[in-house]
Amino acid sequence: MNWLHAVSYFFGGLFLANAVPHFVSGIMGKPFQTPFAKPPGRGLSSSTVNVLWGFANFVFAYLLLLRVGQFDPRSIACIAPFAAGALLISLLSAWHFGELHGGNAPKRQ
Repeated sequence: MNWLHAVSYFFGGLFLANAVPHFVSGIMGKPFQTPFAKPPGRGLSSSTVNVLWGFANFVFAYLLLLRVGQFDPRSIACIAPFAAGALLISLLSAWHFGELHGGNAPKRQ
């Protein structure tokens, strides 16, 4: 595997993990932040926009993971960059959306 494939798998993991909250929020009928809201990434977009944005992220992930190189889920050389991308966007999303929804400092009961 060359380094361009590793970069592709990293971004594939990033797009796949990013698809989940948008798609799930959208199909649940809930508004959620997207890059298309005002202000971008902070304002809420409709559930329809979230379904479309989540689906677009699934398509990008598919293209980057399965149409570039030979992604093998049993190969650590393929899984490591994928997992790094998924973990990075997951942590960044948790910090960003936690700031907006109170998840960074949960209240004690």
